[in-house]
This record gives sequence, C-alpha cells and structure tokens, in this order.
Amino acid sequence: MSLLHVAILLPFVAALLIPLFYRWTKKLHTGWLALPIPVALFIYFLTFIPKTAQTATTATLEWIPRYGINFTVVLDGLSLLFALLITGIGSLVVFYSIFYLGKNKERLNNFYAFLLIFMTAMLGVVLSDNLIVLYLFWELTSISSFLLIGYWYHRERSRYGARKSMMITVFGGLMMLGGFLMLHIMTDSFSIREILGSASSISENVFFIPAMILILLGAFTKSAQVPFHIWLPDAMEAPTPVSAYLHSATMVKAGLYIVARFTPLFAVSGVWFSVISIVGITTMLWGSINATKKTDLKAILAYSTISQLGMIMTLLGIGSASLHFDSMNDNIYVAAIVAAMFHLFNHATFKGSLFMVAGIVDHETGTRDIRRLGGLMRIMPITATIAFIGTFAMAGIPPFNGFLSKEMFFESLTEIIHLNLFNLESWGIILPVVAWIASVFTFVYSMMIFFRTFTGKTKPYLLPKKPHEAPLGLLVPPSILALFVVGVGLFPNLIAAPLLEPAVKAILPTLSHASSFHIHISFWHGFTPALLMTIGVIVFGILLYKTQRSWKPFISSKVPKALRIGKAYDNGMFYLEQGSYRLTMYVMTGWLRTYLNYMLFAFIVLVLGTLFITDSLNFDFANLTQITLVDGVLAAVIFVTLIGIVFSRSRITSIILLGAMGYTISIFFVIASAPDLALTQLVIETISVVLYLLVFYHLPQFSNIEEKPKLFSTKTLLSIGVGVTVTLIALSAYDTTFYDSISKYYIDNVYKEAAGKNIVNVILVDFRGFDTLFETAVLAIASIGIFGMIKLRLTKRRKKNENE
Repeated sequence: MSLLHVAILLPFVAALLIPLFYRWTKKLHTGWLALPIPVALFIYFLTFIPKTAQTATTATLEWIPRYGINFTVVLDGLSLLFALLITGIGSLVVFYSIFYLGKNKERLNNFYAFLLIFMTAMLGVVLSDNLIVLYLFWELTSISSFLLIGYWYHRERSRYGARKSMMITVFGGLMMLGGFLMLHIMTDSFSIREILGSASSISENVFFIPAMILILLGAFTKSAQVPFHIWLPDAMEAPTPVSAYLHSATMVKAGLYIVARFTPLFAVSGVWFSVISIVGITTMLWGSINATKKTDLKAILAYSTISQLGMIMTLLGIGSASLHFDSMNDNIYVAAIVAAMFHLFNHATFKGSLFMVAGIVDHETGTRDIRRLGGLMRIMPITATIAFIGTFAMAGIPPFNGFLSKEMFFESLTEIIHLNLFNLESWGIILPVVAWIASVFTFVYSMMIFFRTFTGKTKPYLLPKKPHEAPLGLLVPPSILALFVVGVGLFPNLIAAPLLEPAVKAILPTLSHASSFHIHISFWHGFTPALLMTIGVIVFGILLYKTQRSWKPFISSKVPKALRIGKAYDNGMFYLEQGSYRLTMYVMTGWLRTYLNYMLFAFIVLVLGTLFITDSLNFDFANLTQITLVDGVLAAVIFVTLIGIVFSRSRITSIILLGAMGYTISIFFVIASAPDLALTQLVIETISVVLYLLVFYHLPQFSNIEEKPKLFSTKTLLSIGVGVTVTLIALSAYDTTFYDSISKYYIDNVYKEAAGKNIVNVILVDFRGFDTLFETAVLAIASIGIFGMIKLRLTKRRKKNENE
C-alpha cells in the first residue's frame, strides 16, 4: 500500500477511532482530534506540486485483479487541484466548526466521523483510476453527505433535505454506473487512463452516446444542474460548516470533476458540447434568478452555488470544442478550460468564506433573514469586511479573483459565435446573451447579501439575540479564504503555473507535450467585448438592485404547480411510497402458502428459462432402463395416493397416504439397487409420519369455510408446472453436461484417500464433511430453538396454574 492509498483511507480510519477516543476526551472539543488529519493531508499534497507539473504519480493496490478491479490511484494536475481544495478547505471547516458547534450540545463524535468519512470519499473520487472503485467512493459521498445533512435529525426539514439529496444523487450514481459498465463493454477495461486512450476507436460504438448520457446524469445530479438542482437548497438545513464544505468546495464539484475527467473521451462528439453547454447556461440563469427571490442568507448562497456551478459547467462544455482543432495553443477554447479551473478555485474561496459569514451572522444574531438584519457593519466590522470581499468577488468586481475568471468566461462566450462548429455561427449568440443576463442577477443577489445585511439601520427588536462581533476562532477560517480572494485577484499567476497549468493539461492531454503552453492571467486586456459586458453587468445590476420593488413581484409570482420541479419530486415520492405500500400489502398477505406460491412460480420461471436459454432441453432415451410391470404398478400406486392426498378432507388420511407414497418410492430405490437410499427413505418417512400425526392430532378438523380443492386453480397450475419442470430437469440432466463429471474422481479416490468402501458415506463424511457438519449444526440449532419454545410455553402454563 502506497502513501497515496494511506492518504485516502486515513480520514476513514480516523473516523472509526474518534468514537473510541471521544469517551476519554470529553473535556476537549472533538474537533481538535479531527483537525490534524486534513492539515497533514493538505501539507502532504502540497509536496506534489513540483512533481505533478512534470508527470502524474500512480500507485496500484491489487483488489480483484481477475476482473480488472484494482485500487489504482493517479495524482495528476486535475486530481491534485481537487485534493488541495478538499483537504485545505476541509482543514478550515474543521477549525471553524470547533467554535461553531457547542461542545456540550452536539453529538460531536458523530459529526466529525461523518465529516472525515466524506473526506475519504471525495479523495477517493478524484484520485481513483478504476471506474468501479471511483463509483464506490462516489456513492460513499452520497451516504456521508446524507448523514451530514441530516445531522440535526430531530428537525423534520433536516431529514427531508437528507432524503432528497440521497434519492437524487444515488439515482444519478446508478445511472453513472450503467455508463461505466458500457465503457467497460466497449474497451474491456476499467482503467480511466486506458479508456481515455480509446476515444477514437469507440466513438462510433453503439454504446458511446448512451454511456455519455448516463455518465452526465451522474455528474448533473451531483453538481445540482437543472432539473436536478432541487436537492441543494434543502440541503442547507445542515450545519453551516457542512454547507461551507460540501456545497461550496467539494461534493458539488464532484460532477464537475467527472465532466472534466471524461472530456478527452466524449468531446469528440458534438452531443457532449451541446448538452453540457445548454444545461450549464440554463442552470446559471435559473440559479441566479431564484437567488434574488430568497431572504435567507443560506438560501441565497444555495441558489448562487447552483448558478456558479452552471457557469463552470458551461465553461467545460465550451472548452471541449478545443479538441476539434489541430492547433490548440492559441485557441480561445483552451482558455475556456483555463477559466473553468480558475473559477473552480475562486468559487471555493469566496463561496466558502461567504457560507462561514452566514454562519457567523446566524450564530451571533440568531437569524439569517435579511429582512430582519441590517446595520451590522458597525457591530461586526471584521465579518462585514470578509463579506464585502466575498460578495464583490462573486459579483465579478475588480480587484478580486472572481472578476478575472468572470472576464475569461465572457471572453470565451464572445468568441463562440465565430466557431465554425456545431452550427454555432447561427445559434451560438444565445449563450453569451443568457450568460450576461445571469451575471446581472448574480450582481444583484451579491449586493443583496452584503448591503441588506451589513448596511442601513439596525433592527435589534427583530433579532433573537443581541448582535456582537464573532470570536476569533470563527473569524480566522473565512479571513484566510478572503486573503486568497484578494491575493489571487492581485497576483493570479501565483497559482497559474503550479496549479492551473497541470490541471488543464490533465483535461486536454494533447497539451501535455506542448512546451509552449503557459497560462498568464492579467487584469487589462484593453477595451474588449468582455470588458464591455462586465461594465454592463455592473450598470444594470445597480439599476436592478435599486429598483427591486418594481420587478421582484414579476419573478416572485407563483409558478404553476405543473411546472414546479420540486413539487414534481414531492408528488413522485408520495405516489411511489403509496404505490409501494399498496403493492406490499397486496403481496405480503401473511399466509405462508401465498409465499410458497411465489417461490414455486419463481422456480418454474427461472429454471425453465435457464433450460431454454442454455439450450439444455436434450432428450436421449436410447440408454434408459426398460419400464417393467412392477414399475407401472408402483407408479399407479403413487398416482392414486397423490390424488387421495389432494382431495382428502381428513388430515390424518392425508398423512397416512403421504407416508404410503414415500414407502412406495423406497421400493423404487430397492429395485434400482440403491439400498442406502431405500433405508434412508424408509427411516425419514417413518419419522415424518409419526411427527405429523403427533402434531396434527392437536389441530381441528377441516372446516367448511376452508377452500375446497378445485380441479383448475392457481395451486393446480403451479403443481403441474413444478412437476413438468422437475421432470424436464431430470430428463435433460441425463443427456446434458456442461462440465466433466466429478464422479470419476470420487471413484478413484474414495478408498485411497478416505479408506472407505461405501462411496456415498465417504462423500458425505469426508469429501463433503463441512457441508454435513453445517447441516448437523442447523438441525442442532433448530432443535434447541424448538426445545426453548416448548420450555417457555410450559413455564408460562405452570405460572398460570400457580396464580390460579
């Protein structure tokens, strides 16, 4: 196991140990036990920056090599960028949560265990090279986020949000698994690196487009793209540290990672470009408009996250067009991939700080409702400063980092109408127009967050708590992120070469050998269309912010129920639950005979289906033993006793006839020279008849209410079906062999290996000794259980008699 494997699994191991150490460290906040893990991992991944710029680091741990499933990890530029965000912001979130969550009021052992499990899951997603291993970590992110979102499980809204996120993201994960399996069918490999190298050879495969759509479904559900965005606002019921971690820097970025990772494979198809670009730009517009409707700080930030994720998704879609050009170094669409990676980093910094600011405001005032807030700048100046930096960066205003990536976004869009690809010269103008409108609303909700919260008059009479500045522990993490916002905004090239270049080269492999490819980010590019778009965003954004009362009623009007995606989800879940309940009540009758009918029906379908599918219905009667008169008489006796059992109205008569049938069958064994089987059959039949008579003696006679035997009924059809199936199995088995018989091995080794001459006894006792041992153990356990129930019943009866 390499250090990379240890780095992935270390948080999970720590999560298992925290509940153990929690008992002995009650005087110490549990967060201090968890904090060293992400800090150490962040420092560890920092050491890979110089290495990753040159080559990727790989390590393999064999797991199921026979099926090509190994725990192979690859640390290249793309996965390193994500790993640094996961561990770096994870460290700040853990530190923040120490001061946010009360030591005596919360179940901190659960919280940090869930958080560290989630960290392992995210690291596994971004570092795994094997599709199946990636999927396992992918679903672990859904499970751990479910636990974190529902952390305050006593709140109904928390439980609802956790279930909603779980249902939608797990659905997407299952779809993605289907896409992964299709990739395996096409390439005969689970290795992402090998699959990416097969792009040209599988692009015409019939499974190529279906695999692409299924994988995109997984990415869209996890990254909250329309129409799967509905889970993210409800996930805001989680504690603020969870929101700052999962919904700004990590979980919601997992879908972006998948899109970026598989761009070299699927970008050869125009479907990839079209679907990602259209879904992304729609999500950006939808999220930005809905954010302006909200009054809760975390709700605004939730919809703003949806919008920003849509922006990055659009950039990845536009950037995929670069793979259709021979010369990529000077192509504007490479800049779109650069902008995507740059804004992914920027969004994690300013959105993480803003979520923490929202938590501080809630922690110190008791509310997040901007209608109750105002004038907090005078009371909480440090918090206000951090909020100012974060909101203005999100709005795309210089000199913050969000301005730079927003400019690059606009530049990519303004060039798209000149792209002689996918008919963009005709409909491509829609993308920059929609993006500009979405950016105007982004400016508006950014101003709402800052000015409605921190400027104006204070409203102490509307606040549950007297506001005051947050303690230092709550201010340090968002302050560090705010410093990144300012520092990267002023000196963007500090991260260009070490972080962005390797990430872009990992997405566009043809650049890895282009020595002339370098990223240089600067503020001033002249009076470009992108700059004019930014100026327009600021001017119209200020105008819309000042005139909110005039236009808000139009966008706040109720959407018809038929068009509400969230309502459709609720209705779908309601009908699904009702339907499953009714089906369960219909199927689970409580009668054992009903369940036996299900099993017999399944037996008939599965066995007969297998016989037909495997072409095993082969009948060869040439070597069968001749049927004698004695055989015919015995068969007639069995048939008569069978009819008697079915139509008898007395349980005693049915039991006796059943015993007679068993004894008759034992005669067949004698005729076939199988005395051991005959003896066993006689013993079993004798014991069975005696036990049946003892038990059924205490039962009442058949009543007239009970169902009378019918000639044609479900039971009749099932009986005939089972009989025909077993008969066909017996006849087919006589002339159908898939493997060499093992009987020759037993014949040759019974005496030599086990020193026994009775082949049946030796097989049961020696060659299949464990099987016999376990069967004996099952009988012993059943006997103990029966004895215990009889003993319990006798004890109760004895106590009842004593009381009387």
